[in-house]
Amino acid sequence: MNQTTIAQPINISGIGLHTGVEVNLTLKPAPENTGYIFVRTDLDNFELPASVEYISHCSYATTLMRRGVVLSTCEHLLSALRGSEVDNCFIELDNIEIPIMDGSSETFIDLIQKAGVSEQNAPRRYFRVLKKVEYVDGDRVMSVEPSDRYEIECVIDFAHPFINKQAFHFVFENGSFGREIASARTFGFTHEIEMLRKANLALGGSLDNAIVLTPDGMLNENPLRFADEFVRHKILDIIGDFALLGMPILGKIKAEKSGHAVHASLMSKLLKAEDAWEIVESENSATSLAK
Repeated sequence: MNQTTIAQPINISGIGLHTGVEVNLTLKPAPENTGYIFVRTDLDNFELPASVEYISHCSYATTLMRRGVVLSTCEHLLSALRGSEVDNCFIELDNIEIPIMDGSSETFIDLIQKAGVSEQNAPRRYFRVLKKVEYVDGDRVMSVEPSDRYEIECVIDFAHPFINKQAFHFVFENGSFGREIASARTFGFTHEIEMLRKANLALGGSLDNAIVLTPDGMLNENPLRFADEFVRHKILDIIGDFALLGMPILGKIKAEKSGHAVHASLMSKLLKAEDAWEIVESENSATSLAK
């Protein structure tokens, strides 16, 4: 029930999915009650906390900004940290975007496991949901409601033979993130590529870091990792974005046709409804902390 950090520093290099630039990334242990803090080593170690208040925009990835300094595509790494039950971490990088690796969280999970997770003295804090909060945007619906554990029900629906309608119910327990979610890769469609490139996005995208779907199949030669890899990756994104609340959730998230912008809108609506949540010091604690 205590907070954790990584046991030793981790280094990795890669390219940004949207910028195509090379970036060096180092995860470092952090003190209790730090949360996740991005550190731009190329900008005099400028710190940008992983927090909902710094969400800048959400087109195809979650981008944070503080005092004009930008940090892009943070969701896969944050998902790995939350999925590994790491509470506190400094994330140093020397460019604008987190490296995409293979398009999933698997590489980050493997690195964290090799480094080890160290227990700290302070009790872990949880964001406990007390009342249902829902956000609706057309046919995109997302809600969060009370639960004694962290669980996510997700439904996606794409007119593509490899996807169609997929649903998955994920529960955080006993390493389930590593087994069921971490290796699910991001995906996109060939008809989107030209539009993305014109917008200076997906410049680092390749078959090595994304599933690329044609109208009736996919360009990748390697098979899907799960028959329902697509909905699992959506859950990976939800976990990464909701890590911006700063602590694990005790609640049930339901998502239908959601995306990064919908995640951000629900979190914003939830935080404004101060009677809908409390912060507690353990799963069994009935005493809420100051908001």
